[in-house]
Amino acid sequence: MSSSVEPVDIVALRKKFEKAGQSHVFHFWDDLNPDDQGALVEQLSELDVERVNSVYKRALEGEEEMKQLANSKSKIEPPTPESTTSLAPGSSEENGLREFGLDAIAAGKVGVLLLAGGQGTRLGSSAPKGCYDIGLPSHKSLFQLQAERILRLQELAGKRAHKSGKDVVITWFIMTSGPTRQPTESYFAQNSYFGLDSKNVIFFEQGTLPCLTMDGKIMLDAPHKVATAPDGNGGIYRALRQHLHKGSKDSVLSILADRKIEYLHAYGVDNCLVRVGDPVFIGVNVQRAQQIATDGGSPHQTGVKTVKKVDPKESVGIVARRDGHWSVIEYSEIPAELSAARDSSGNLLLRAANIVNHFYTSAFLTNDVEAIEAKIPFHIARKKIPTIDLESGKTVKPSTPNGMKLEMFIFDVFPHLKSDLVVHEVERPSEFSPLKNAPNTGVDDPQTSRRDLLALQRSWLQQAGATFAEGVEVEVSPLVSYSGEGLEAVKGRHFDKSTVIDSL
Repeated sequence: MSSSVEPVDIVALRKKFEKAGQSHVFHFWDDLNPDDQGALVEQLSELDVERVNSVYKRALEGEEEMKQLANSKSKIEPPTPESTTSLAPGSSEENGLREFGLDAIAAGKVGVLLLAGGQGTRLGSSAPKGCYDIGLPSHKSLFQLQAERILRLQELAGKRAHKSGKDVVITWFIMTSGPTRQPTESYFAQNSYFGLDSKNVIFFEQGTLPCLTMDGKIMLDAPHKVATAPDGNGGIYRALRQHLHKGSKDSVLSILADRKIEYLHAYGVDNCLVRVGDPVFIGVNVQRAQQIATDGGSPHQTGVKTVKKVDPKESVGIVARRDGHWSVIEYSEIPAELSAARDSSGNLLLRAANIVNHFYTSAFLTNDVEAIEAKIPFHIARKKIPTIDLESGKTVKPSTPNGMKLEMFIFDVFPHLKSDLVVHEVERPSEFSPLKNAPNTGVDDPQTSRRDLLALQRSWLQQAGATFAEGVEVEVSPLVSYSGEGLEAVKGRHFDKSTVIDSL
């Protein structure tokens, strides 16, 4: 036994896991060297084994409930017109809401939250996904594109408020995972935070859960190490309350309060077109909240961006109402006839495709989410998980699923909202091009991301009066234009060779 570990701690810890039916995690204890014993004790001391058992039970119950729900004749309806906003690009209504959002940003009321826990494994990279270069002429990573959009947005909000862009702060909260936190922080430090003030870039970490056997036993990754996996993007709600790191007394929620941030835009890292802190989206949600409050109702607590689904067979979750409750419904759960149904305009009736792009009030995150989180289901992903065989002590690499990873989804708060959800429908070519698949897959891969971003920026330049020689590609830095504004100087310009516009 390690001299660095108090015997009483080991006795108490072993009793705790034995009572929970998980004593096998100590199976190799007597064969471990002192360092490995210390590592195991540290990991197990931080593990709430009673919660693990509770989560396993909750996941099985939730899975059964979802099966029953899928097989039931539940009523699935599209978002109501009152809940949905769809704005014509360049319209006076859109411009007005943009200004409304910029005012909130200039007043320091808006923060942005990036879901960045994933690695680029499918892309052939072990680095955090945000470090990935989709092949732009500038070779900027996803992280850099987003950082520069924040810088530009601060400048735009500053101009409207007659301030310097440096006087406007959009705090950027970045949720990492165990494998991505250190490399993400290092990447930002090595790149001087891409011009942002480091004190306004806040890193925190989503939670993890042990991988479990099919009968709920904790799996070992090594004789001295529990196999774990991130708890899904729905783990954000719990992570907001946790300390930023060991020794810190701060949490995301405490920083929101200290900085008087009232609104938060949350989004996923893998969308190269994402409008970080989108002032139109902010404006839509803040104005709706104020209108509802003025009418004597409870202000809405969250909003969601969607894009229009056009193919009934597209494998995408749909924002809809199931038996009167907001939900994201998997395409496979929707009857084929209903999935193909169209409205009087010829659009799919159920077309609000989910793109993991959310608005929250800080009050909702602070006052309501903890109670709701207890109702959020855990989803089971049955996987082939390498593990240590307890009899032989050797690593087993299974050919069929042998265990489960448990995760929550960020949108599973929707059915429990006390008030209405605001659904903001946006144009897919302008705002959504996900990076999901390996290079040259042909769908949602680095090549399609590159293509879509350059095509969008080309349309901006053409609208501003520029022309192009055949085959020429022009990239517009986010520092020059956030969403197509500020390009008047290219009017009449002919681009006869590929270039990157870094300034005008």
